[in-house]
Amino acid sequence: MLKEIHEQPQAVQTCLAAYVPSLKSAPRTPHPTIFPAFPATLNEVHILACGTSYHAGLIAQYWIEQLVGLPVRIRSGSEFLEASLPMTANTLTIGITQSGETADTLTAIALDKQRRLAQASAFQPRLLGITNQPDSALSKLVDWTLPTLAGTEIGVAATKTFVNQLIVCFYLTLELALSCKAISPEKIQTYSAEWSTLPTKIRAVLELETQIKHIAQEWGNRQHCIVLGRGISQAIALEGALKLKETSYLHAEGYSAGEFMHGPIALLDAHIPVIAIAPTDSTHAAMIANLRKIQSHGSPIIGILTEDATPETATMFDHALILPAIAHPLSPILSVIPLQLLAYHIAVQRGLNVDKPRHLTKTLSE
Repeated sequence: MLKEIHEQPQAVQTCLAAYVPSLKSAPRTPHPTIFPAFPATLNEVHILACGTSYHAGLIAQYWIEQLVGLPVRIRSGSEFLEASLPMTANTLTIGITQSGETADTLTAIALDKQRRLAQASAFQPRLLGITNQPDSALSKLVDWTLPTLAGTEIGVAATKTFVNQLIVCFYLTLELALSCKAISPEKIQTYSAEWSTLPTKIRAVLELETQIKHIAQEWGNRQHCIVLGRGISQAIALEGALKLKETSYLHAEGYSAGEFMHGPIALLDAHIPVIAIAPTDSTHAAMIANLRKIQSHGSPIIGILTEDATPETATMFDHALILPAIAHPLSPILSVIPLQLLAYHIAVQRGLNVDKPRHLTKTLSE
């Protein structure tokens, strides 16, 4: 797991090299081999995924709704079997699975495909897969595949494949935005320039490992933990909590910071630490207000901040992890990495086999 966490700068670089050139082409046209030509009549997007891939789907939902303006519905593969999404017209269905072999996701996509084939042309299946294995069962089931190009990932806890899923989902978002004329070529160039800094900024985040290891030593015997985020960071709170659960067996729960105030805050005391993902974006002020109330209940707080936060903000945390600043939509790509490292080092502190967590298996992909 640790090796794969440290492989993320190169994994991201490989992915960017495949996708960014098509965004910079002039005249601007979608990459002919990796992006399908969707009709202008696309009305809605559905996303099917499980586990960590579901969290990538939540971030894709945020991006597509905010930058493209298309409504997005997301459902876990296992839940789709019992409660399928409405069969809307002119809909793109996206399946996300790192291995391309996740049974619940494949079954959900196959069911959606089957029910649509019998319908009128506007309801016909338009299926896209995002996977680290372009020759997988997923790729054989869908119309188009966008590979994540992360390289082989052996650790059961997904790290570099998750980050590369985000890269591909953001690329997909920009292509959809261009197709729908929801974004200017100038804005595309701005995001492309930000993208090019990601490998360097990820390396800077990895340099926080010594500080994170110290926190893990301090927290190694904790039994419970809360992870909070707002806006796009809420999905990273869920992903961070999942990483802590599946690797260190720490009972961690991820919440929207705003929703946490409506009941779950009753959990807090001096023995329940809180991790707060608080980049300097439009949610920052509300997040800090929530944290001041949490602080009054005596819970220790780790802040995952960006370097453009005020010095006063950093002093309110028991530990502050300062990340490089980046364009707001891309912040999840950086903010998840401290949580990966923390999960790893708490597991090591507890003497656990990080690469073979109990009750879990993994389908390898490359």
